[in-house]
Amino acid sequence: MKENGKIRRRMKALVLTFFFFLLSVCPGFLTEAAENADEITASELYARSAVLMDADSGRILFAKNGQEELAMASTTKIMTCILALEHGNMSDQVNVSADAASQPAVRLGMSEGQKFCLEDLLYSLMLESHNDSAVAIAEYIGGSVEGFASLMNQKAMELECTDTYFITPNGLDAEDETGNHHTTAENLARIMRYCIMESEKKGDFLKITQTQEHDFSDCDGNGSYQCRNHNLFLQMMEGALSGKTGFTADAGYCYVGALRRDERTFIVALLACGWPNNKGYKWSDTRKLMEYALENYEYRQIDVSMDAGSVLVENGAAEGFPGTEDVKLKVDVNAEPFRVLLRRDEDVTVSCDLPEKFRAPVEKGQKLGTLTCSLDGITLKTYPLTASENVKERSFQLCMCYIRDAFFLSF
Repeated sequence: MKENGKIRRRMKALVLTFFFFLLSVCPGFLTEAAENADEITASELYARSAVLMDADSGRILFAKNGQEELAMASTTKIMTCILALEHGNMSDQVNVSADAASQPAVRLGMSEGQKFCLEDLLYSLMLESHNDSAVAIAEYIGGSVEGFASLMNQKAMELECTDTYFITPNGLDAEDETGNHHTTAENLARIMRYCIMESEKKGDFLKITQTQEHDFSDCDGNGSYQCRNHNLFLQMMEGALSGKTGFTADAGYCYVGALRRDERTFIVALLACGWPNNKGYKWSDTRKLMEYALENYEYRQIDVSMDAGSVLVENGAAEGFPGTEDVKLKVDVNAEPFRVLLRRDEDVTVSCDLPEKFRAPVEKGQKLGTLTCSLDGITLKTYPLTASENVKERSFQLCMCYIRDAFFLSF
């Protein structure tokens, strides 16, 4: 027994010795391990393509094949909805065509010749993802499905979503002479950002997509229709803001959603996130990306009130200082601190862009250069660097005045 006790004590001593050796040789060992525990990798996600975006700035915080062009299914309908809100009025009456009434499931079940209020069809579009409602809306706003698709592609170009091509307003798999109906996770996140942050109709968009239930009839009071919101993310996480699901045979399960908490707004876009029977993969990936964002990103104030140094002024003389050839710089007086969303291991780079020298004269307040705040090579903010004093041109007459003043002041 005594021998066993000695062995245990020796083993314990060896373990402690090894532990302290690690601390002495690799002081950052534990810190690095803790940081790595908060990282997320592409292999952890089910989605073939995924993006996490800071909705305030549009900055991509994480991407897995974010620029891969893929089918997008009914996530298409966020574009259909925002264009209908911007080009139509909620109280408008929409006539149902034979083409709209013949759309495949999922569908409202409208009949040719019926009339519906545009507002009701938008709830049908976003809560239940009805394909017939999408076509009826498109024909009303764009004159035809093709006309509305043109509006969709025009808006995509305005948003710099150059890897997106719309053919249908409902997201059903489609192909024409130009290509197939597709987007990328980055483009899809950008479109959602426009819907919830930039469009003048963002309030209406959020109201519709956050509504849990909506009941209505057609314009003649016939029929009774009931819509229920199928965006489970709204109940899944605190601060869930909006979202849209999608599925087709080509696209697989897709999702785009937004969350706002503590002044931070994040967007997640997922494409090809599993096929039946893996309907829950999109919720797992969304939660994982949102939790990563909440745990690792916070707003930090960047103070630009700094000593910007000085710049040489060729043939110059500052007031009261004969022979002085440089002028101190200052950040423009209107430059206020700004906030930026940063991961805890990220820092904003502050740099000054200045010529080597200036030719006198230089006036106080004159812009001489630029102070730039950037992150990962992307410019966040720029401020003018201005002269803090006047620098006159050194002339014979000015030098004689300095000599005269110095002579009389010495008596």
